[in-house]
Amino acid sequence: MTIPTLEDNRVKLTLLGMSNYKKLMDIAREPDLVQYSPGKIDTPEDLKAYVQTAVDDYYNRTAIPFIIFDKQANAYAGCTRFGHMNRHSKVLHIGWTWIGRAFQGTRLNKHVKFLMLQYAFETLKFDKVEFRVDERNLRSRKAVEKLDAKLEGILRKDTLMPDGFKRNTCCYGILKEEWHGIKAHVFEGF
Repeated sequence: MTIPTLEDNRVKLTLLGMSNYKKLMDIAREPDLVQYSPGKIDTPEDLKAYVQTAVDDYYNRTAIPFIIFDKQANAYAGCTRFGHMNRHSKVLHIGWTWIGRAFQGTRLNKHVKFLMLQYAFETLKFDKVEFRVDERNLRSRKAVEKLDAKLEGILRKDTLMPDGFKRNTCCYGILKEEWHGIKAHVFEGF
């Protein structure tokens, strides 16, 4: 599989792996960074296991994990991933995104999502991109809604969280047919 590097004037996304994940160690320790995620990253062991799962999925051709480098700040900012890649149905998920507090609200994530959506639709030629978000995570839901992704439904009590809570998951989607309009409207000026 070709290893993509996605890049614009603000951000560079390269393959996340066992050779570079330690660059995220300090960010991963930030409190409540992934409080709505079923994954744990706050200890070195948890972060290593989290990245190892992403690497395994990459080698199984079901994911492409990225480390996020903020060119403006000249620093690593977090990570994100294409996951649940179904090449037959041409559907994938964008998620597993966490960005350090210092980088939130700086439009960095908008650059990340633009590059990922563009790559998914224009290079990989997928028909649909999905986002799955904990129903309680209003900040992430609003961010996905700003991309003009459509709420397709809510899966009730479908994901077990580390604290034993069973979360409801909001399922959002963007179709290939919608991408051109979203690219022109939502990402105008990129």
